[in-house]
Amino acid sequence: MAMLEVKDLQVYYGVICALKGISFEVNEGEIVSLIGANGAGKTTMMQSVVGIIPKKGGSVVFDGKDITKMPCHKIVQLGMTQVPEGRRIFQELSVYENLMMGAYTVRNQQQFKEDLESVFERFPRLAERRNQIAGTLSGGEQQMLAMSRALMIRPKLLMLDEPSMGLAPILVDQVFEIIKELHKQGTTILLVEQNASKALEISDRAYVLETGKITLSGTGAELASSDEVRKAYLGG
Repeated sequence: MAMLEVKDLQVYYGVICALKGISFEVNEGEIVSLIGANGAGKTTMMQSVVGIIPKKGGSVVFDGKDITKMPCHKIVQLGMTQVPEGRRIFQELSVYENLMMGAYTVRNQQQFKEDLESVFERFPRLAERRNQIAGTLSGGEQQMLAMSRALMIRPKLLMLDEPSMGLAPILVDQVFEIIKELHKQGTTILLVEQNASKALEISDRAYVLETGKITLSGTGAELASSDEVRKAYLGG
């Protein structure tokens, strides 16, 4: 069953068409990746789906509900959450306060406590730094915090925008291990990522986005073995 259905999505910046009628879907329980070069429209797509950027045309259906014209905060309440490019943590708040902000839609205190414990169990480093100001964390720790903040609402769909950007190789490996672990635990994931090799390795299915259009689609393995994809994105 499709958790997310995007049909003929069109987005303009003034007179410039950034997304030229793209269509894709994410089925429940999948990891689906969108890969592409800088400027292909990946972040625009992500922000349009969650209601941050207005759509010129097309439709978005999430968990059976039409959310095309729904405001961002309502979409989050339905169980879709995004880890934005560049992490966008609250720099002047503590780790704990950032996690509280992630759980702003949660009214059940017991659920909040359980989810906080779960986050600290998954990321012991954040537990050690729970009272530390988030802006003083390392880049890897900030990425862990951004992902943890998104998990505090128990999302049905977790959208990750360039989670490996700017991280050392060892931390990139850690981030992708965390994504795989979340997937095993039942979280549906939409991954936007420039590191095509890593993304395709863990994806059930994937799409290639080029200058606002989807040009290729298939399983992660199919795209990883495609000559066209290898030449353009995998260095070979």
